[in-house]
Amino acid sequence: MRFVGIALAVFLVGSLTLANGQTSQSKTTEPVHLVDQAPVAVTEVEPGIFLVDFGKVAFGNIALQLPNGTNKTVTVHFGESLDRGRINRKPPGTVRYEVTNAELKPGVFLIVAPAPNARNTESKSTAHPPAILTPREWGTLLPFRWVEIEGWPGKLNLRQIKRRAAFDSTWDDNASSFKCSDPALNQIWELCRYSIKATTFAGIFVDGDRERIPYEADAYLNQLSYYATSTNNQIPRTTFDHLMANPTWPTEWSYQMVFMAYADWMRTGDVAWLTTRYNALKAKLLMNRVGDDGLIHSSKADIERTDIVDWPAAERDGYEFKPINTVVNSFYIRSLHLMSIMGKAIGRDSEAESYNALESKAKAAFQKVLFGTREGLYRDGAESSHHSLHANLFPLAFDLVPVDLREQVASWLKAKGMKCSVYAAQHLLEVLFENGQAKTALDLMLAPGDRSWRHMVESGTTITWEAWDQKYKPNQDWNHAWGAAPANLLPKYVLGVQPLTPGWNKALIKPNPGSLTFARGKVPTPQGPISVDWVLNQTFKLSLKLPKGMSAHVVLPAQAKATEVLVNGKRVGATRKGDWWILADEISGSAKIELK
Repeated sequence: MRFVGIALAVFLVGSLTLANGQTSQSKTTEPVHLVDQAPVAVTEVEPGIFLVDFGKVAFGNIALQLPNGTNKTVTVHFGESLDRGRINRKPPGTVRYEVTNAELKPGVFLIVAPAPNARNTESKSTAHPPAILTPREWGTLLPFRWVEIEGWPGKLNLRQIKRRAAFDSTWDDNASSFKCSDPALNQIWELCRYSIKATTFAGIFVDGDRERIPYEADAYLNQLSYYATSTNNQIPRTTFDHLMANPTWPTEWSYQMVFMAYADWMRTGDVAWLTTRYNALKAKLLMNRVGDDGLIHSSKADIERTDIVDWPAAERDGYEFKPINTVVNSFYIRSLHLMSIMGKAIGRDSEAESYNALESKAKAAFQKVLFGTREGLYRDGAESSHHSLHANLFPLAFDLVPVDLREQVASWLKAKGMKCSVYAAQHLLEVLFENGQAKTALDLMLAPGDRSWRHMVESGTTITWEAWDQKYKPNQDWNHAWGAAPANLLPKYVLGVQPLTPGWNKALIKPNPGSLTFARGKVPTPQGPISVDWVLNQTFKLSLKLPKGMSAHVVLPAQAKATEVLVNGKRVGATRKGDWWILADEISGSAKIELK
């Protein structure tokens, strides 16, 4: 039977005969597997029409089993969005809706999936690198939470339908955890953690569903949150190698490759991996654009297209693009610094010294040309009189602001609020946490209105968005991991866990309570999980459990009346410096630490 205008896509489990013309598969999906998931609810919304809810969005398709009887043709609608209790047939932006007809056979589970979408299966394009394809034998995978089935005989029960969802095959839901005194913040962390899991469907970090292409900035932020929630390193590395061969167009995205390499080295301590990729990273510095002053210069074409600052364009806080661009140069100078560190780590001492010299020259020029001494802020570029959030955020994030100026720049950023995208928010919240503004960082995550993760949670989404809201990016998709920054920020700053040396042989434990009264959780590392449990009332108490062979430098938030630090009930050496108590000796194993 033929159905005009609606694709017929049915796959017989066992033989997996493909009927939708899906193209062949890249090898990048080897780390991914399909997981059968039962619905959480089935509702008959009209006679013979059933709405099936799987609870959360995942990338996959479904398998249906007819009861005993004759063959039956049904219509299946897939959707990410509901409209008045039914799947939204005209969702906004690139939010997914698909429909297909399927001829089913009784007593056998048959895979039902729509035809591939030309938008995210392009293998040849002059506009961008090839899309990442999923295995042909799996059938089309798309993001959906709900399906509607029309024409089902009798009642549809939970045993007759399952979703076949694609996830990282190494994923462990118990690898990480986070809970604190604010229930909304717990919901935000879970939304972001699940977003990282759900977007592993391609075996490589892609930009969501619209194009299914790795982009460097998306990948770097995805990498940070993946490390905070997973025990594996392969997907970040697969993504890195793919992007080195298939770069995208924005200027600052080039520097993200240096950031990704450095993050891998800090995570793994793997010098061999880094050594084989170090030479290729040099091209990512864009040295052909460095002028005699030591700074990156932008051409007219760079200004009009490739210098990106933030995305979408409306999130740039009125940024003025100039031939000497503050944000571009912030990325450049930070990358020189990281190249110097990594060069020394792999025994390239002369190259490390060369990058260090370039960094020193560029930093001096950066401060001279781009800092406005009268305003105490950085301008968007040379010859600009505008001071955007981004022109001050990135210098502070990348340690370009002199020590005596950091507090005033951080205070100015605090007053600006969330004048940036979900992408730049990663860096904004980092600088707030790093500069004594933990409460402000948490408040921004929880802010009312439509520019926070609270808004995403309250919207009912189960995967983070590409933008704060549809009105800020009308073509956005609803499954973007670059919007999941709290998945790495909450473990790093609220629990206070981060590596102090490459490979996590030493950790830094520095909790930032903000307005919270307790937090506890587990952070995966290559050495094993770190468990943290702290409580703040009249005193500050921290229970810490480290993997065997790891030691930790511990820094605790100072309390007004505290005069000493106890470890397992015994007084230890510690120094108060500003708002922190710094323990003199490193901690290993398990310890109970208290300010008293």
